[in-house]
Amino acid sequence: MIIQTGMRTDIPAFYYEWFLNRIREGYVLVRNPYHPSSVTRYSLSPDVVDLIAFCTKNPEPMLSNMEALQPYGQYWFVTITPYGKEIEPHVPDKEKVMESFKRLSELCGVDSVGWRYDPVFIDQEHSVEWHIAEFEKMAGVLSGYTRTCVISFLDIYRKVKRNFPGAEEVAKADRLRLGKAFIGIGAKYGMTIRPCAEGKELEPYGADCSGCMTVQTFETALHGNLSVPKRRSNQRGGQCACLLGVDIGAYDTCGHLCKYCYANTNAALVRENMRKHDPRSPFLVGNSMPGDVVHEAVQKSWRDGQMRLEFD
Repeated sequence: MIIQTGMRTDIPAFYYEWFLNRIREGYVLVRNPYHPSSVTRYSLSPDVVDLIAFCTKNPEPMLSNMEALQPYGQYWFVTITPYGKEIEPHVPDKEKVMESFKRLSELCGVDSVGWRYDPVFIDQEHSVEWHIAEFEKMAGVLSGYTRTCVISFLDIYRKVKRNFPGAEEVAKADRLRLGKAFIGIGAKYGMTIRPCAEGKELEPYGADCSGCMTVQTFETALHGNLSVPKRRSNQRGGQCACLLGVDIGAYDTCGHLCKYCYANTNAALVRENMRKHDPRSPFLVGNSMPGDVVHEAVQKSWRDGQMRLEFD
């Protein structure tokens, strides 16, 4: 099975000590975000966890602890955008993150890392031309260290609307112009552009619209085949073919406090939850509470054991 760590927060950036403790102890407890007293216990044994997927804006804290991940397959998405501190207040400097990305690629292999340039939004300071120029500069730095770049355009979720007033969705004409430019730049630097939950709008121009965290993505990282239960594929209204798996993170815990974030309600709640964090707890936030009902997850390996043939 696949364990996700980054759909709700950034564990490598802020909670790597906790995560390493969970790996050592072999399990994690996860609260249902909509029914907090409902808790699921997931084994982290390599016997049932085939791959751990990460989404982060700062992999650097984990780089000196990668030996703990050796028993597992890995896939890392690292989000690197050219926005400044007014948009991403606590994300490290992009040059530093790109250097960490290159080290991560050297440690894990090029098939296990992907670059995310998202979300894209347009305003007076961040024009179409600005995005194209910045994207090309970053693609040049990351060339050879990944074969994948995922892009998406800003969605105005309720939390985004609250935390990023004035933000607007990107018009179709701008999406097409940016997408075509990114696809051309990607080809120049050896990267396939994969739109995230954007339908097939950019497929005629050479984008791979099959999804960004698909079964094929993980099989390529594992250099093997997976037999995945069909119910695990999340279609999200036909816009997404990603294999989202089980997420062990928690909402309202990401200290980057990016204005466009869909996972944080507000900065005060994030700070409160971060104060409740105990690296020794099996929970990301807090500990056991009266009334908790713990369910044991049903888990098994999805590796099918068949040899995979690769052709040049």
